[in-house]
Amino acid sequence: MKRNTNRFFSTVAATVALFFTLNAQAQTEPAGDSKDTRLGIGFSAGIPTNDAYNIALGGDLRLQKDFSSNVSGLLSAGYTNFSIKDDLGGGSYGFIPVKVGVKIFPVQRFYFSGELGAAFGTDKGQETAFLYAPGIGMGFNKGIDLGLRYEGLSVNNTNLGQVALRIAYGFNLSR
Repeated sequence: MKRNTNRFFSTVAATVALFFTLNAQAQTEPAGDSKDTRLGIGFSAGIPTNDAYNIALGGDLRLQKDFSSNVSGLLSAGYTNFSIKDDLGGGSYGFIPVKVGVKIFPVQRFYFSGELGAAFGTDKGQETAFLYAPGIGMGFNKGIDLGLRYEGLSVNNTNLGQVALRIAYGFNLSR
């Protein structure tokens, strides 16, 4: 447990350092670049990578801060629920994911994303898991965002993952 906690805090520290580095670089970008801040409300549906689960459903709030026209920082929190198959006793595994990350837009509207964080189990006795989520997506007009990601959790040498589709609506807080 202590090793996982140390790994988690090391990961968070590295991510925060990445944010500061990107923010420092963003200060030298041309004046015409976007510096908008958006709040997105999203819904995700995923296919678990472990045979013990049927489906994963979740929702999240995501704060996105543009550092330049092609790099944005992310901070998100939400709730995800993995449904356990009936023949294995049914029930569910729920957690609260808290993540920081980055979106990189190589071309207009299309992005690659990467997030790191922690998944806090919602049931008694569940431990906090390390969480990572690489993804791709597309931003559309009127604030719609459509993303596809792999989200993996790791705790006590146990891994759980999902391939999830996220649809979200973003409110521009800068205007």
